[in-house]
Amino acid sequence: MTSGKLADQIQLPDTFIFGVATAAYQIEGAASEDGRTASIWDTFSHTPGKVLNGDTGDVACDHYHRMDSDLDLIQQLNVGAYRFSFSWPRLFPSADGQVNLAGLDFYDRLIDGCLARNLRPFATLYHWDLPQYLYDNGGWASKDTAYAFADYAKLISDKFGDRLRTLTTFNEPWCSSILSYLFGVHAPGLKDLPKTLSVIHGQHVAHGLAVQAMRSSHADLPLGIVLNAQAVYPVDAQSEDAAERHQQFHNGLFFEPLFHGEYPQQAVEALSPLMPKNFMDDLPTIAQPLDFWGLNYYTPSWVTDAVASDEPYPATRVVDREQVTRTDIGWEVNADCLTDLLKRLYAEYSLPPCYITENGAAYNHQVEEGVVDDKPRQEYLQQHIQAVAKAVAQGIDVKGYFAWSLMDNFEWAEGYSQRFGLIHVDYATQQRTIKRSGHWYADLCRRHAF
Repeated sequence: MTSGKLADQIQLPDTFIFGVATAAYQIEGAASEDGRTASIWDTFSHTPGKVLNGDTGDVACDHYHRMDSDLDLIQQLNVGAYRFSFSWPRLFPSADGQVNLAGLDFYDRLIDGCLARNLRPFATLYHWDLPQYLYDNGGWASKDTAYAFADYAKLISDKFGDRLRTLTTFNEPWCSSILSYLFGVHAPGLKDLPKTLSVIHGQHVAHGLAVQAMRSSHADLPLGIVLNAQAVYPVDAQSEDAAERHQQFHNGLFFEPLFHGEYPQQAVEALSPLMPKNFMDDLPTIAQPLDFWGLNYYTPSWVTDAVASDEPYPATRVVDREQVTRTDIGWEVNADCLTDLLKRLYAEYSLPPCYITENGAAYNHQVEEGVVDDKPRQEYLQQHIQAVAKAVAQGIDVKGYFAWSLMDNFEWAEGYSQRFGLIHVDYATQQRTIKRSGHWYADLCRRHAF
């Protein structure tokens, strides 16, 4: 393995890929243009009280109209890859299964634009924008949605498989199930444990069917899934059992079916009466061999028992530690936990090679005299890329790192209040300004490329 010194003892293989990441609903805008119809996030964001300040993704970063100039900005960052997602309701706007040609044309131009700029396209099928018409007919709790997802996946593979570097089924299914159906924070905003379990399982089935469909379409296209595994720690010695339950529920319900073909035993014993009927029959479909997986990491989770004794499994709560460094969204900064998490996951599960598909920090610095001096974000990125390098040096097969995010954008329930971008966006004018962290990252990538 050859390596080169990048900055402050960051050493990674020459083949290691640096990139930036976005998601369709967070940047595209054009929510009702050229045939696109509503997703659950359009509905949710237009529901009063669901998103901070009543913000929506109607315009977002107007990327749909500014795609070429945005790709030019990505090229200026010297990265080797761009991770984006397709908008399902832009491609399949109605239940009749007819493909929207205007949507196909947009992604055709996007992918060709990446290749023309020597950017490897890393695409995601589902970054939470479920078509509203599918939700209205049962959503992820219905197997019809899983079959519709497989049809969607096959179209993407058929149309773009020869030009994509990788294709991912789901981004963070934990968020589009537990955060959305149990905690009520994301669309559709429910608090229903049985429905949550049905959605988790339904997404797993959809993933398996989609992988099968894409393998039949384009056998040599690398396929994977992106998971936001939690770095779980007990707050004290008395909380170790709670941390294990938390791990089984929040990580195990996703990793074990996908990679081991089974649900975690402790969780099944606690939850089996609430699980979908005959769920065990679907496990062979779910556990498809994958070429890679993606890890999204931002912050650790310190866990103890729930306050109420009658809380349903896993009966845990996350505690914010005092006197630790936090980002503007309130998340603890701890890069060592990223190294630790990678090592723990590879020790516990049989995993293929990994990409860090998202990592970044919310700091809300503004433009002053043409400059965004976001030194804390630069330090966060540097620390976490060093943490990845440590994991690689210890034998963990990490192939690349994608900074979240390319630009400030619609941050889901937080609306436009939190800025994660390497590039500042003035939402009133759509003016883009590369931040200090963006220039640092561009220099890092330039050194790595040479």
